[in-house]
Amino acid sequence: MSFHEQLLEQTAAARQGLLATPIIQGALRGEVSLPSYVAFLREAYHHVRHTVPLLQAMKAALPPRLAWLHGALDEYIEEEAGHDEWILNDIRACGSEAEAVRHGAPGHATEVMVAYAYDAIARGNPLAFFGMVHVLEGTSVSLALLAADAIQKPLALPDAAFSYLRSHGTLDQEHTAHFALLMDRIDEPQDQAAIVHGAQAFYRLYGDVFRSLPLPLPQTQRQTSEALA
Repeated sequence: MSFHEQLLEQTAAARQGLLATPIIQGALRGEVSLPSYVAFLREAYHHVRHTVPLLQAMKAALPPRLAWLHGALDEYIEEEAGHDEWILNDIRACGSEAEAVRHGAPGHATEVMVAYAYDAIARGNPLAFFGMVHVLEGTSVSLALLAADAIQKPLALPDAAFSYLRSHGTLDQEHTAHFALLMDRIDEPQDQAAIVHGAQAFYRLYGDVFRSLPLPLPQTQRQTSEALA
């Protein structure tokens, strides 16, 4: 069994825990609201804007024996640049204040996830950050395109409000294939253990981000609230 296959097998339960969060399952059923979607975009902005700095920090922290990873990390850095601005554009297309998000603060769960990523690179084995790459890209491929369709139709939002979800759903299909090849070149047991540990941690931390988002009101409650407004 290749290391990438081992990574998938050893983190399967953690992955299911993330996918089972109520807001994800509800979104896939079309149970959505504009405040919930904008809240998702807000938290996405506040972790995606750290992707390039985190990749740069990881590259700088690699020991000489892992210098062969520099080229792959440079490619990731180039491809991820500017994705935070896509999210702000989506927020604008939803009719919300993108600049307020840019200058605002993340939710606690997002702040903790980002802080853990920096800490894992600085304190432990920097390859642990590949665990976050695995979680975010794997979740994107599984959910992004389905979620975009399920959210857009009931909310009647324009295509311009879904550039982040749709582009990532497509791009990350290519990234995950490349990621699998990269992981299969990681052969030191301590490096493999750091990546598995990081992935398990990030599944839980990313799940906390989703659990922190406001759930849409059930249809009956929403109608009652609108009638009282």
